[in-house]
Amino acid sequence: MTIQAWDYRAEYDAERQDILDAVDQVLRSGRLVLGESVQAFEREFAAYCGVPHGVGVNSGTDALTLTLRALDLQPGDEVITTANTAIPTVSAIVTAGGVPRFADIEPDTYLMDVAHLDTLVTPRTRCILPVHLFGQCVDMDAVRAVADRHGTAVVEDCAQSAGAEYRGRRAGSMSRAAAFSFYPTKILGAYGDAGMVLTADDALAARLRRLRVYGTEGAYYAEEHGYNSRLDELHAEILRRKLRRIEGYIARRRLLARRYDERLRGSGLTLPVARPHNRHVYHLYVVRHQARDAIVGSLADRGVAVGVHYPHPIHLMRAYADFGYRAGSLPVTEQAAREIVSLPLYPSLSEADQDRVCDALCAVVPPA
Repeated sequence: MTIQAWDYRAEYDAERQDILDAVDQVLRSGRLVLGESVQAFEREFAAYCGVPHGVGVNSGTDALTLTLRALDLQPGDEVITTANTAIPTVSAIVTAGGVPRFADIEPDTYLMDVAHLDTLVTPRTRCILPVHLFGQCVDMDAVRAVADRHGTAVVEDCAQSAGAEYRGRRAGSMSRAAAFSFYPTKILGAYGDAGMVLTADDALAARLRRLRVYGTEGAYYAEEHGYNSRLDELHAEILRRKLRRIEGYIARRRLLARRYDERLRGSGLTLPVARPHNRHVYHLYVVRHQARDAIVGSLADRGVAVGVHYPHPIHLMRAYADFGYRAGSLPVTEQAAREIVSLPLYPSLSEADQDRVCDALCAVVPPA
């Protein structure tokens, strides 16, 4: 049988009774939207990350969009981020009325290259939006230093980094606000779309709660234009219960990452780099080779499915062509997009299946 790049079914089998109990609890409660389970999960996840406020929303994309709206992003305001990320990062900026400006990435971590961040700031820069990609945090001290010099806000994109740490601080606790996704593949995953904004700002949290319900604070009266973006009770209760197991999920991911490191050292693949001051939670285990496409095809022939995150840099996509970037604008990002591949890694991946992945790789990777 093919080893999938990601598969939730074994995890569901192990947790099935708890998940079904969560569903039954909610359905018997008489409250399906913005009830006790949402409120409890907001408190508990915010506390886990070390932040006072959590605001549950429909998705990680909405978490970013509503945060930028709540920060009063104006049409034409610039937001600095990276092009080596999922489309929602940039989609949210544009939906909120902003203009994305792209920093290149570090060649070993694939995170925002903060060394040249100062040069990207203009009088229109309103926000810096670092993406804690693949489960590892950006150098937030450097980001904050640039933001403080120029008076810009910082919003963390934590979609792939629940539980990750930077110098002892949890992802999501180092900025004005932070956006999380609980899409099924994430470190803490629901069984559909779900998201949350974390913030220490009381007024910002209150505005986000208003924006997620049509801009209302009372029934049927809008204080401002808002949206329908509510985390539902079913997913909130399931996520509450899974949150109690998150450290186990992370420990398993880190163990599997160490096994990959040991088995693939000397294989000809460039392996992931974890910064010593970071706790990497390995949402993805990303390796690199110039013959990436041939390797992916050969692995498929041997029953191993892998992913590519991401094959198309956002600055070169037709949807965002109007922002003025061309091939060669971000050389490190563009080269990485041609070479990176994500290996199967999820808590329920068995060591036997992981060994099959490693054996297949060692058989198909061209000699250096």
